[in-house]
Amino acid sequence: MEQLSFDVEGMSCAGCEGNVSEALDDLQGVKSVNADHEGGSVSVTYEEKKTDAAEMSDAIEAAGYEVAG
Repeated sequence: MEQLSFDVEGMSCAGCEGNVSEALDDLQGVKSVNADHEGGSVSVTYEEKKTDAAEMSDAIEAAGYEVAG
């Protein structure tokens, strides 16, 4: 298992955390997601053979949020 963190702009409430978490949970290989709207970050534990940072970033952005950096 690997772990990766993203800085995410636009999360302003617990509902936003849920939206980002759901988008990432839908990806194959994602085992856990911890979104923090107050800190503006998302940590993801995943299987590197099944998904990657680009796919996760795309999922976050498709949910309506911006990955910083």
